[in-house]
Amino acid sequence: MRYEIRVDGEMSRTMAGAFPELESFLMAGQTVLFGQVTDEAQLYGLLARFQSLGMPVVEMRRLPE
Repeated sequence: MRYEIRVDGEMSRTMAGAFPELESFLMAGQTVLFGQVTDEAQLYGLLARFQSLGMPVVEMRRLPE
């Protein structure tokens, strides 16, 4: 499964480094992260990591394969 996760603002390289399994780019004032997620446990782990770093997720969606 591939997912796209958007957070408001420009994420620094250091913060993006907290998500080595995801690629990222900036678009319209948001940081867009995307990549392969193996299962729901990994997905929930990613969401917990965003929360613990104080980065609220604006949008999350599953991408077509």
